[in-house]
Amino acid sequence: MSTDKNIEAGSAGPLFEDFLKEQGTYEETTEVAIKRVLAFQLAAAMKEQNISKVEMAKRIDTSRSQLDRLLDPDNDTVTIATLARAAKAVGRSLSLQLV
Repeated sequence: MSTDKNIEAGSAGPLFEDFLKEQGTYEETTEVAIKRVLAFQLAAAMKEQNISKVEMAKRIDTSRSQLDRLLDPDNDTVTIATLARAAKAVGRSLSLQLV
């Protein structure tokens, strides 16, 4: 196995975050990742609690098509208010912070 002369054997090397920042894609990549995680967590909570899409749409007072957009990990048009209502509907809360 060959190693790069600039990376000490056994070390992880540069952080992936640093690579994304160098490429100018860190913010976009982070936004996509967050949306995908939220969609996955919401779908998992619905499945765990046996909540159908129709029932979930009723709980958050929205249409089934809007719920589909919420659960679509590639759709970034979901509002924070909708995410907060969805979290509450499955007994969770949404937490955002600036770091």
